[in-house]
Amino acid sequence: MKNKKITELLKQMEAIEKELNEVIHQQEIQFNYQFKGKKVEFESSIKEAHKKLKIGLIHWFSTRPINLMTGPIIYSMIIPMLILDACISFYQFTCFPIYEIKLVKRRDYISFDRHHLHYLNWIEKFHCTYCAYGAGLLAYITEIVARTEQYFCPIKHARKVMGTHSRYIKFLEYGDAKNYQENLENFRKQLSKT
Repeated sequence: MKNKKITELLKQMEAIEKELNEVIHQQEIQFNYQFKGKKVEFESSIKEAHKKLKIGLIHWFSTRPINLMTGPIIYSMIIPMLILDACISFYQFTCFPIYEIKLVKRRDYISFDRHHLHYLNWIEKFHCTYCAYGAGLLAYITEIVARTEQYFCPIKHARKVMGTHSRYIKFLEYGDAKNYQENLENFRKQLSKT
């Protein structure tokens, strides 16, 4: 059984998250963009103002020579990322249906939309695409692993760890043997609904 104070705090966090999303939406309105299908479009006046703020390639290269030196190291990481993506996706598509765990949708975590920003030059857009893939891939993997952990071992660690996933806070306390056996099946059933 969850501690009443923890349940109350979780409800407060959900309310704050909802309020935060509303504030973020208001900020989107402020910058005058809208979605047209998968494409993000700005009003023409905003688009023109953005183009005027774009840094030219010669200036960009002259002010950032370190990027040229570290670029090959940074971009060589695409190979392990692609392999990891293929492996985790294969795992999810083969195992999740067996355990009746709802599949994680890649498009909810990996978004390529920064190339619509007219104030970025093509190198900056390339960087943004790479980073969007890397950060989105990690979020996608985190959710797959989080669902796996919820299915097999929804127990918090004894030692506090940094960067826990969103499901972790609802896991059972370390050492709570009685509630583990009572609630394990409920944790598993939640995975087919979420």
